[in-house]
This record gives sequence, C-alpha cells and structure tokens, in this order.
Amino acid sequence: MLTRLLLGAAALTLLAVPALAADEMPAGIKTTTIGGKTVLTDAKGMTLYTYDKDANGQVTCTGKCATLWPPAVAPASAKATGDFTLVKLADGTQAWAYYGKPLYTWTKDTKPGEATGDGVGKVWHEAVAQ
Repeated sequence: MLTRLLLGAAALTLLAVPALAADEMPAGIKTTTIGGKTVLTDAKGMTLYTYDKDANGQVTCTGKCATLWPPAVAPASAKATGDFTLVKLADGTQAWAYYGKPLYTWTKDTKPGEATGDGVGKVWHEAVAQ
C-alpha cells in the first residue's frame, strides 16, 4: 500500500513539473522535444542555442557571428522571469538569456525541430531545459 502511495505521489510530481516550468517561461519561448531532449525553442519552434564564449550575461557573438547566429531578441516590455534574464545587445535592444547564457537561433536550421547548430565549432549547444 505504501509503495502504491509513493509511486502515485511521484507520478503526480512528474506531471506537475512541466506545468510549473511553463509558468516561468517568457512569452515567445517554449520547450520542444528534439532528439530525445527537451530544448528551448522560439515561438516558431526554432531551436535556441548557447555559445561557450559568452561570459555570464555578456553577448560576445556580434557582427558576422550574429548574422549567422541571431540573438533571441526580446520585446522592449519583456521582464526577467524564473531562470530567464535579459541581456543588452550592441544596438541597445535586449535578448533572452537562460541561466545567464544569451540565447541564439542558427540560420542553417530551416524548419522547426532541426538542431543542426548543436556542436558547431564545439562551442555552440542546444539550450537544454533544466
């Protein structure tokens, strides 16, 4: 009997976790399962990435880099929520960051669910939801 109660409680907890996480997701960012992992995507379902060379809260992918890896721009009215913060871009706009790491898309991903940027140069990685 106790085992059944514990299993039931564990199952309810697992079901509740995605709902709680969704409450702390900013508008325009969602999670999608890609390759068996839960990754962050933009509103269009395009995979979001992090860049190892970015210091915590600092965007270092600029110029030609930002042309290939556009930052996940946030609306001017956006507010930090949960594990998501905002970083300033060189042009004064703001972009989303997850656990302090700025988020980007990859121009070579052409449709939702692609993650061709994962591992590029050994410094680009899918933003895996934690």
